[in-house]
Amino acid sequence: ADMNGTAIENFVCVIFNVSFMNCTWHVGRTASGDTQYFLYWKNSKKENFTGCQNYIKDNRGRHTGCRFQNVTIANKRAHFLVNGSRSGQNIQTYEKMIFLYEIEKLTPPLNVTVSCTEVSHFCEIRWQPPHTSHVKRRACFKYELVIENK
Repeated sequence: ADMNGTAIENFVCVIFNVSFMNCTWHVGRTASGDTQYFLYWKNSKKENFTGCQNYIKDNRGRHTGCRFQNVTIANKRAHFLVNGSRSGQNIQTYEKMIFLYEIEKLTPPLNVTVSCTEVSHFCEIRWQPPHTSHVKRRACFKYELVIENK
């Protein structure tokens, strides 16, 4: 049986709010409507694969993503695997390696304060680094200020 086009497409993961991760994908182009996909992942070579506990589903009940909690980033390379089944037929397996620190969406900087003096037209803006689970050095962060004159 030809399995081309049955594997998932557009597999994307993002880590947000320090330790939450969402992975999403699109159903394979030639996969029939009763295809169901299953995601497995592991965080290091030593671990075993674990299955997704919290699937995101489309309106037909097909798995199109997974939500994770308590993900620790460190310098870990995660190994993702998505396979599927439909009425006994095999679905192409999809595999991807992702360095977790590359997909982190940082929280905004914390405790942003602005104090201006009218006399000297001088403003001071202060902030603290965003929350993150793995960046220990403040020098690792770069910031961009966009100041609009209103």
